[in-house]
Parts: sequence; C-alpha cells; structure tokens
Amino acid sequence: MAQEVKLEYDAKGMPFRRLGSSGLRVPLLSLGAWITLGGSVKGDPVTDIIRVAFENGINMIDTAEAYAKGESELAIGRSLKALGLRRTDLIITTKLFWGLRSGPNDGGLSRKHIIEGTKEALERLQVEYVDVLFAHRPDPTVPMEEVVRAFNWVIEKGWAFYWGTSEWSAQEIEEAFPPSIDVASKLKLIPPVAEQCKHHMFHRERPEKEYEPLYRKYDYGTTVFSGLAQGLLTGKYNDGIPEGSRYDTEKHQMYDALRARLTSPEGQSEIKKIRELTALAEKELGCKVSHLALAWLATKPHTSTIILGASKPEQILDNLKALDVIPKLTPAILEKIEGILGTKPKPVNQFGRFPLDGHLPKL
Repeated sequence: MAQEVKLEYDAKGMPFRRLGSSGLRVPLLSLGAWITLGGSVKGDPVTDIIRVAFENGINMIDTAEAYAKGESELAIGRSLKALGLRRTDLIITTKLFWGLRSGPNDGGLSRKHIIEGTKEALERLQVEYVDVLFAHRPDPTVPMEEVVRAFNWVIEKGWAFYWGTSEWSAQEIEEAFPPSIDVASKLKLIPPVAEQCKHHMFHRERPEKEYEPLYRKYDYGTTVFSGLAQGLLTGKYNDGIPEGSRYDTEKHQMYDALRARLTSPEGQSEIKKIRELTALAEKELGCKVSHLALAWLATKPHTSTIILGASKPEQILDNLKALDVIPKLTPAILEKIEGILGTKPKPVNQFGRFPLDGHLPKL
C-alpha cells in the first residue's frame, strides 16, 4: 500500500542548479544534518526543521553514516515517514567512510564497507535509494579501481543514482577519472559527479584554486558545507562569545578549536574583517552579514548547492533571505568584498603549478 502524501512540493522560487556534470537538479540551498539533526536536536524538533525547510523549497537533505553514530539517518528516516513526503520530491544524500563499529572492515572505502554500509544506511533512512552517495574521505589503503567499481555496483543495484567525493584532493579525484588513463573511463564505469567541500570567505584555496582544473575538465560540482565558517560569519562573535551561544555551550572538540582560534591573532584578524563586512551588508545591501556570506558563495559558478545547518526552524527561514541578496552582488560590490577579505587565491599558470608573478617558488 502506497504511503499517503501529506505535503506536496512547491519550490517557492528556490533556484535549482545541475549537480556538476550530472542531470540532477539540486536546490541552491539544502539542509545538512551534521551535529544537529539526530545529534544536538532530537525527536519532534527534527521533523519541524525538515518540514519548514521542505515547505520553503528546500527538498535536499544531506547526512552521513557517521553523523551522531547513525542517529542522524535514523532521525531523518523517522521524520520523512511522519511527514509523508513523496520520495520523488526529495533529494537525499549520505556519506560513507566512518562506520558505526570498530571491526577492521567496518569503515573505509573497501568494496565490503561501501556495499554493506550502503545497505545499512538505507535501512536507517527507511528509503530504497539515495540520490547521491559520497565517499566521506579518500582511502589510500584501497585501490582506486576497487573504490570506483564498488560505487558503480551500488548504482547498478539502484541503491544510489550518483556518487561523489568529500574532502578529496584534486589529485585523488583526478585519479578516479582523468581522460584516457583513468580508472572510470578505462573500465567503462561511472565517475564521481561532485565534491562535498568546505568553502567560505576564509577557506578558499582548495575550492577556488586546487579544484579549478576539475571544473574546467569535468564540470565537477560542489556541495558546499561550512558556508558561515562554523558561525563566525553570522557576526554573533564580533564582540566575543555570547553566553548561551553554540561556542559557549557545545562540548565538542571542534568548538574547543574554534574557541581557541577566536582569541588568536588570525581569529582577531578575521573578526575585524567580519565587522567591515557587517557594515557593508547592513548599509549597502540591507541584509545581515550571514546573508551576504551565503549569497557570495552562490556567485561561484561551480557551487551546486550550499548546505545549511540548523538547530531550529527559524534559522532556516533566516538563511533563505540570502536568495534575495544574490542579485545585489554586482561586480562593484564583489570587488569591495574582495578588498575587505584579502583572501582571494592567486591564479596559477596553465600548468597549474606556479603563481603568475614571474617568480618560481623558493626551494
């Protein structure tokens, strides 16, 4: 008996972009589960966040087997069932690498873990397939041929439609499918279509420079996470760590590192720039600095989707306002932003090795 569809999908003006070279259209803003859904947020609030996102055009949800040790996929599966969302209206992605057990074959990218991990992820999500299955990290202990073959087997079984990489180097991605000598084309297999990478105003070298040859050669896409630099680009830490904020309350090693960085010279330099960006956003664009930061990411041509984290529905609604800022980012405004940031990677020559300043790097 078919599940009753309780909510019909309405894009509500959400822009859609192709996921890299694939034919899959993904929303410019998507919902991520890391730390929040099934982790710091449990039960009915998870369902509320997914419902508000879906009702406002966000029909893509990204998770991973490792998020909250499998609880994220379980929470999302329960919420999707409770909401009665039509599967074809949804884009669901998950990631494999860190398994839930400590056995020698319960993690990594062996054929065994890719296949068994996918089956277990589908069971937790209560779905027959995911739209994209990501390799959460590269695995240098496994031959690339085995990795590519295993993801292709999962696709051929109908358990996933596409596969991608996450936090792989350009060299590792290239090994999966360069022309003529690559694993995928040699074996007539399906190459990855997109990378899930960190990208924000202070982290640009890899997504804007290292991956540039991949964009040109393969039309590789990116599903961007940490677009607000773990909350720094919301501006809430411009004057220190507010009581009750995530940096103040979260007990996680990531936040320990972020708290330490906030008081470092590098962190203070970033805060100074965020204050300047805040002034630009408020005075010239009539928005928050967080809206500006997300809209700026959307101007990057190979940004397929920007993954949003949310611990409450109100955060989803607020981040959606970034869509109204994108048309306001004229070349003149973008130039002002670069003037404040000073983080734009130097271009490389045609061989992709040295900066275009006429000087070779020092040995």
